[in-house]
Amino acid sequence: MEERIIYKTKHTKASRQKFPIEVDLALLTHYHTTKEPIYGNAVEIASEFESFAEEPTVEFLYKSVQSNLFGNTDIPFPGPRKGEELFTFIDLFAGIGGFRMALQNLGGRCIFTSEWDKFSKQTYLANYGEYPFGDITKDHIKQYIPDKFDLICGGFPCQPFSIAGVSKKISLGRNHGFADEKQGNLFFHIADIIDKHRPKAFFLENVKNLVSHDKKKTFQIIKETLEGLDYSFDHRIIDGAHFVPQHRERTIMVGFDKRVFGEKIKFNFDDVLLPKSKQALKKILQNNVDPKFTLSDKLWNYLQEYAKKHKAKGNGFGFGLADPEGVSRTISARYYKDGSEILISQLGQNPRRLTPYEAAALQGYPICPINTTDQTHSFRIPVSDNQAYRQFGNSVVMPLIQAVGEQIIKRF
Repeated sequence: MEERIIYKTKHTKASRQKFPIEVDLALLTHYHTTKEPIYGNAVEIASEFESFAEEPTVEFLYKSVQSNLFGNTDIPFPGPRKGEELFTFIDLFAGIGGFRMALQNLGGRCIFTSEWDKFSKQTYLANYGEYPFGDITKDHIKQYIPDKFDLICGGFPCQPFSIAGVSKKISLGRNHGFADEKQGNLFFHIADIIDKHRPKAFFLENVKNLVSHDKKKTFQIIKETLEGLDYSFDHRIIDGAHFVPQHRERTIMVGFDKRVFGEKIKFNFDDVLLPKSKQALKKILQNNVDPKFTLSDKLWNYLQEYAKKHKAKGNGFGFGLADPEGVSRTISARYYKDGSEILISQLGQNPRRLTPYEAAALQGYPICPINTTDQTHSFRIPVSDNQAYRQFGNSVVMPLIQAVGEQIIKRF
């Protein structure tokens, strides 16, 4: 285990352990929620923090952590208990758990999760009761991945590939290991995990432009790499507007282990059920919104002048006043800066941003009372508005992931 970080108490000479953090917190929460033997070191952690909990056990320390951080021990979205699941999966580049929620809704049990952003980890813990492990490129993190699971999923960041280096390795027949220049690319860490653990299937998501990036060379390398591991590979660009009132096209990739399902295995995206009902933004808009979400005169004037300048040059850049009867533009991680891509008109006032809860609903997360009446299963936002906008702007469209996942698990 890596060296444990210990908070220091101010105004005292000696330092003492006050709260389990990072790898300790990941181990503790993973052991509590999954009961997987690989996280057994959590028992030792619990005894080390006996002064923090009522009793030196994983259960009491876990409850103390939840109460200390969120004021209660209730988790809105717990997954199936061990032995009651329909399948198991691991959640990489987890963000705030869009894949996790979707797959749990289908009966899946998550047995490992990884995310590097500390604020996303807070949101993940608040909603699923599990603190993600950190940087998946590090061997000391990968060591905690359980040996067997059915599905690997994640919306991985797309980084540039060393085309020449990859091509050379392929020409030499070196399709495994992913060493040298490949180690710097996050995709190859996914491929490395697939190669080592042999899940039944992979389920990946990325931006629409992944398919055309670098004259389609990037996507070709991804496809050839996964097929080289004896997995099928099928993909489709799907617009989240089928499920939520937001135009959000994403590349979905699915593949199955040919050693399990045979050489002819394919995934048919035509089987994915796309709702026929028209989405309308007004269905997720709140009433009596806090004035802090209304744009200041200075910002509103700036956005209008900026739009005029680019319109005069023949460019399409500018703010977007959303149609309440239709779907919005794509919300991005930069939404916190000015909200320009999705602005809501207000009678007699400057337009406003979406609230963080509206942004959550825009990605399909259950938010009471916007799109669910169930208060106990409403998505929690424990971070600042700015961090929340970043997180929802980076998120997957949860119900789209669920619709694709429903067809994947029919093969298991």
